[in-house]
Amino acid sequence: MQELYSQTQTATSRSAEVSKVLRNTYALLGLTLLFSAATAGLSMAANLGFGAALVMSLGALGLIWLVLPRTANSATGIVVVFAFTGLLGAALGPTLNHYLAMANGSQLIMQALGGTALVFFTLSGYVLTTGKDMSFMRGFLVTGLVVVLLAMLGSIIAGFFGVNVGPMSLAISAAVVLLMSGFILYDTSRIVNGGETNYLLATTTLYLNIYNLFVHLLHLLGVMSDE
Repeated sequence: MQELYSQTQTATSRSAEVSKVLRNTYALLGLTLLFSAATAGLSMAANLGFGAALVMSLGALGLIWLVLPRTANSATGIVVVFAFTGLLGAALGPTLNHYLAMANGSQLIMQALGGTALVFFTLSGYVLTTGKDMSFMRGFLVTGLVVVLLAMLGSIIAGFFGVNVGPMSLAISAAVVLLMSGFILYDTSRIVNGGETNYLLATTTLYLNIYNLFVHLLHLLGVMSDE
């Protein structure tokens, strides 16, 4: 009887901890997305170039790789998360300006935003509702990510030699959309099933999924619109 009581207490405590991580993650995710939108707007107004965007993206990667792991369990980590998402938001400014210069650019951006939101809420809602463990997807997703990164590198190199990389770029964006959808399932599942207990790390992973999903969905829509 005592053992059953202890198991019940443990399960209740674990459930409460998971719920807390979920609440904190989605609250912070919402704030960082709004902050990113603000920095993207400032970047667009300042008409930042793609060179500055590249520097900001590299700075954001430096924060998440080198700084966040050391500060994820402190209040400083929250500042790092906002700095990271703010830099990526600002880095998106030149891309958004590029699409807004098109005849139907604002429509494409709204469609990409709507598609991203639909995919995220549908997939996250599925995992939150079912509680299904998606850990079996890890090997496939990691392998797919490595293949996509290698393909991106190959595309950049081919571009330097004047090779038409349009079809490859389109295929890469389609693959990234599928991969990010899979990562949304996997990362949400990790939180729900107690695999990720740090809400700062959980926020950054979901943010990256959403960010990359939006960017590559926008690219696909741009290509399909013949722009």
